[in-house]
Amino acid sequence: MLKIPGLPWLLAGGVALCVAYFAIWYGGLNQDEGWYLYSAQMVRAGKLPYRDFFFTQGPALPFVYSALVGVWAPGSFLSGLLGGRVVTFLLGLFATACAVGLVRRLVPEDRRGKASLVVFALLACNVYHVYFTTIPKTYALGGLFVLAGFLLLSYRSPFAAFAGGLSLAFATGTRISLILILPVVGFTLLVRFRVFRWRFLWFGLGGALGLFLTYGLFALDPVSRAALLAAQNYHAARGGFDPFFALGSVSRLARGYAALGMVLFGVLMTRRPAPNESRLPAEQSTMLWMMAISFAAVFLLQLSAPFPYDDYQVPLMGLLTVLIASWYCRRGGAAWFAVLAACLASFTSPLLQEWATYAQDRFWSQKKEMTELAKLREMGRLVNALDPDGKEILTQDLYLAVETGRMVPSGLEMGPFSYFPDMSTEAARAVHVLNRELMDELLDSAPCRLAACSGYAFAISVPKCVETPFDEQKNFFKTLKRHYALTATEPNFGQNATTLLFLTRKDAKPGGEK
Repeated sequence: MLKIPGLPWLLAGGVALCVAYFAIWYGGLNQDEGWYLYSAQMVRAGKLPYRDFFFTQGPALPFVYSALVGVWAPGSFLSGLLGGRVVTFLLGLFATACAVGLVRRLVPEDRRGKASLVVFALLACNVYHVYFTTIPKTYALGGLFVLAGFLLLSYRSPFAAFAGGLSLAFATGTRISLILILPVVGFTLLVRFRVFRWRFLWFGLGGALGLFLTYGLFALDPVSRAALLAAQNYHAARGGFDPFFALGSVSRLARGYAALGMVLFGVLMTRRPAPNESRLPAEQSTMLWMMAISFAAVFLLQLSAPFPYDDYQVPLMGLLTVLIASWYCRRGGAAWFAVLAACLASFTSPLLQEWATYAQDRFWSQKKEMTELAKLREMGRLVNALDPDGKEILTQDLYLAVETGRMVPSGLEMGPFSYFPDMSTEAARAVHVLNRELMDELLDSAPCRLAACSGYAFAISVPKCVETPFDEQKNFFKTLKRHYALTATEPNFGQNATTLLFLTRKDAKPGGEK
């Protein structure tokens, strides 16, 4: 058989480029995208999470993304959500590079090339993984900090241990559930003192500094501290655990990472190495165990959530990929098998059909006339046509605000997750969200010339994230109707294809005055 040097890399690279293109341009819209990008714009404007607007995750993402707001600012080449996706994709790509670097530290020198290819193919060619590290959520940045932290810890320098602690603390500052990694790593470094010597101390110093930089300054401010604690109550208030949802989450995750399962099966099918071949240096062996325990701890924590979405685990999957790939390559597994498994799994991913169709009407598939991102950009142009030179828009679809470079009224910064109906008015004002009274006041004041309401408008009651009673939604729309007139509608818009309504304030004048 003719062997072409580098052909597996060429195949993996070509598939990775195609996957990236489809994830960026065809990937379905997610309400969180607008919320996270809008939070970065708020920080860029001098506002702070918790103190000036409600935010339920750690503050790292808004600060990191605030430095990159110019990429998706109006008028730029990648303006709007497209630019935010490109930024997030690049962060996810850097995370993949860290995973490749990490696996090279954990396998024998003669198998580093194979291990690099296996990890790259399993991550960069995975439609599910690339999509969720392309849409602007915490997954790409959180995964980057996690993998960079372990990569740094694989070096023997005290400075690398310090930087590793700093990086893992920043991961916690990006996605709070990742906090369990810090004690797992710190305790392991201490217990294995003979192997790692004083690196646990340097790691602890880096971790402590990272936690202070991300949370300490907010904890010292009474106003920010109250909102930060309220954000944690938001996560806890949903309460309960449903094993059915947990099982479904694991099932969907396994489908998304089917290629990883194939490679794991390949590990079990390959020959067992001789004892002297399989024995790892103590430092590498401990690193692998430390990564495995960290993965398991956070995985189980996130699985215990009241509704454990499968994509919660995406920031961890780079670690699992490195663990399985290192085992696979040490057992002599073929790189070609991993590459072909990754390509096959992506080609058969159900996401591809979801991105091309709205739904199934009996046996007729309702095909999308354009990608969801393209329709968002079209709706952005319509907003600018309906309200020329407008600076604000009344909406809970924050990706529409991001797309048009507009602000939303105070209290709506979390989009559909801004409505806390049972919270007291005093508490709602303190943490910058809306309860029944404040929502009615906001709508009755008609603060913007243009309003845009999708099926998510007033529909979600937080923190339990249940549907708002119909009569309550109806009353909000009645209040809105007193001041606004329906101007345009757009069916099949945004996440899960709801109808988007555009409403213009009845007394609006060309100059914007009432």
